[in-house]
Amino acid sequence: MAARTAVAFVFALNGLAVASWFSRVPAAREGLGLSAGQLGLLLLAMSLGAILAMVTAGAVVHRAGSPRTTAGATTLVAVGLVVVGVGIGGLASVPVVAVGLAAIGYGSGLTDVAMNVEAALVERRLRRTIMPRFHAAWSLGTVTGAGLGAASAHAGFPVLAHLALTAALVLFGTLVAVRSFLTARAGEQVDDESATGHHSRDSGVLRAWREPRTLLVGLLVLVMAFTEGTANDWVAVAFIDGHGVSEAAGAAVFGIFVAAMTVGRTAGTIALDRWGRVPVLLATIALAVVGVAIAVFANSTPVALAGVALWGLGASLGFPVGMSAAADDESRAPARVSVVATIGYTAFLAGPPVVGLLGDHVGTLQALLVVPILLVPALALVPTTRKPAERPTPIGT
Repeated sequence: MAARTAVAFVFALNGLAVASWFSRVPAAREGLGLSAGQLGLLLLAMSLGAILAMVTAGAVVHRAGSPRTTAGATTLVAVGLVVVGVGIGGLASVPVVAVGLAAIGYGSGLTDVAMNVEAALVERRLRRTIMPRFHAAWSLGTVTGAGLGAASAHAGFPVLAHLALTAALVLFGTLVAVRSFLTARAGEQVDDESATGHHSRDSGVLRAWREPRTLLVGLLVLVMAFTEGTANDWVAVAFIDGHGVSEAAGAAVFGIFVAAMTVGRTAGTIALDRWGRVPVLLATIALAVVGVAIAVFANSTPVALAGVALWGLGASLGFPVGMSAAADDESRAPARVSVVATIGYTAFLAGPPVVGLLGDHVGTLQALLVVPILLVPALALVPTTRKPAERPTPIGT
């Protein structure tokens, strides 16, 4: 199916764009002369943009449709990457970088909802679990972005040139890919009216905010997004500060995390179809708890790297399974995906400053322990992801 390939390609390009920035976070810290706390506040700009996107994404996707939303939002991401590059490599200006990060956050947030809605539609058409593989494509994009970032840092390639070239590639590829989305292909009848935008702006979004299951799934996604986002933002810096690795090696550590996530999301579809969402999520969350602990407390760098790999595997399925759970009812998918994504992206609002401020007091590496502290109680939320057919029938019905 052409749409499946197109959606996967968009996921990969979005991951490439985001990881290209994350791989240069250490360079931004050094170039701008920031402490851990100050860096956390700077990263908040991207999170604020993402939260604003989540609040407006439902209405935007309803009105414009997934293809146009994805194309427009990716344009904003590309502009943001260039502005960040100018702010770091040209002007050494914190406000300019903050503006660029806000643009990346807003554009990436809109893209996230739009491409997940399209992915859910493709998954339903195929009648088998495939959402984690779309997110695996995103992770594969982040692996590529992290690798290119590490190579650029090692070679001393200018941040501006690196981010500008990435922006051009991501924008061109996305504009080509969205033409093959199910909701963009001429002559294809898409019976999910919410995906095509042919219904009112408030068709279910406000109602979704009052649904207990949707809110609980969103809370689980929030914790999993925090688990993933903390590694994206901080694992490179934490290994530089706590394990004494170089800037290039720190970017490579980030690459190990996203590589492990890619493996988990690729293989995870088989596990989910065989054992179901709940057992698989319980196992992977436990794996993430163990992985973070090893990454922080290991006395040798190779063992700590193994912990990062376990962390990546454990964090791999929470977000995509949450998106699939939100989209279980085809007619309500965009509204519920928007709500779950909005709640989930709150993690990116709180995560950077929380870990940064903790890092100022206990060290960046030790601050990562906030992740397992949140993951353990989140295990109680996992049953909310069951498919409707798997849920127990209430007594008396």
